[in-house]
Amino acid sequence: MKLLIVNGPNLNMVGHRAGNIYGTTTFDEFLPKLKQKFPQVEIELFQSNVEGELINVIQVAPQSYDAVIINAGGYTHTSVALGDAVADAAARGLYMIEVHISSILAREDFRHLSFIAPHVKGSIMGFGLESYTLAVYACLNENYG
Repeated sequence: MKLLIVNGPNLNMVGHRAGNIYGTTTFDEFLPKLKQKFPQVEIELFQSNVEGELINVIQVAPQSYDAVIINAGGYTHTSVALGDAVADAAARGLYMIEVHISSILAREDFRHLSFIAPHVKGSIMGFGLESYTLAVYACLNENYG
């Protein structure tokens, strides 16, 4: 399985900012451990703070990947365009899981809305960086539902 993790704005700062929300482990520290846990999965990472770059990578993902785990960060709640790109990729058969490090439902009201969630197989949130681990398990067991 070839899997792409797409991380949106500010996720490059995980481990350096708001440790009480996002933890103190950086994604660069976490990713090798995730890859080690799933040696049968080819895991690649794309991170950008730029909305259009995220849209571009999602648009071409169905050509190269079996699944995408997306944490759109703040764009989750604001980007109709990114939601449209996710919807299109999913309609073309790309298996997609939305993840969030914190529980967006336990935070400010504006974070309760996701333009991504209606178009993905499922959403995993609130388990810190382990939300990504759970998402990989979901991708490996994609026959759910």
